[in-house]
Amino acid sequence: MARIGIILAIGVLALRPLIAYAAQPPVDLGTADSFAVLAGEGVTNTGPTVVNGDLGTYPNPAVTGFPPGIVNGTIHAADAVALQAQDDLTTAYNDAAGRTPVTTIATELGGQTLTPGVYNSETGTFQITGTLTLDAQGDPNGVFIFQMASTLITASSSNVSLLGDAQACNVFWQVGSSATLGTGSTFTGNILALTSIQVQTDVTVDGRVLARNASVTLDTDTITLETCSASTTPPPTTPLPSGGVGTGGGSTAGWQDVGVLAIGFALLVAAGAAFAVRRRAIRKGSSS
Repeated sequence: MARIGIILAIGVLALRPLIAYAAQPPVDLGTADSFAVLAGEGVTNTGPTVVNGDLGTYPNPAVTGFPPGIVNGTIHAADAVALQAQDDLTTAYNDAAGRTPVTTIATELGGQTLTPGVYNSETGTFQITGTLTLDAQGDPNGVFIFQMASTLITASSSNVSLLGDAQACNVFWQVGSSATLGTGSTFTGNILALTSIQVQTDVTVDGRVLARNASVTLDTDTITLETCSASTTPPPTTPLPSGGVGTGGGSTAGWQDVGVLAIGFALLVAAGAAFAVRRRAIRKGSSS
């Protein structure tokens, strides 16, 4: 039995890295993906805001301040497209709110460097003062999801910075009430807010501001929706053991994962077979 236990332990250890790594898929925005700005109760703008992407609202058709604001896309004021986008936003919001496993971190995100994952705070809110750094560690598919029971507030001149091939399209802020982006701040990612979003003066957003049930307010801002693109950085390669023969510059990480999985599975099968043989031997000994 001790040998069987050892074999099982080895199998579990071999499989553990693959079991532990469960990368989050991005939140599917559906037809809301084409919108840089989406509201439920109208969009109000002051000053020469530039929206790079579609702008919409449903059910309230009110869109004011364009011009002087510019929309480099299509304005959907309470039409069927905006209705469908709101439906898809609701689905996306619920998806983001339900993602697990969740890591609980400090309410103040400024000064932190975070890697891909799902995050919330004990207070149910997040705020950013200074710079928040999101580091995908070389994985352009790394997804960051921030869950809030209530508010998101960013301070004036705050910044969300991306490192390690992180992409704005893969950053999602699920806000349980309202979001406020401070004057002169630079924000990255897609805000999915249950109620309102206020974008104060001279804010740059690389992503989307999407509000389900209330208004979006803008003031001399630049909002540019971001779509994911393939990374131009080659994936990291795993060094071969000493004396090994190289196979070129491509990454072998995927094949190594398959190999580890196969070895772990084989060990588990061997352990099961050994246990069955042992059990039959014990039964045979008992019956003789």
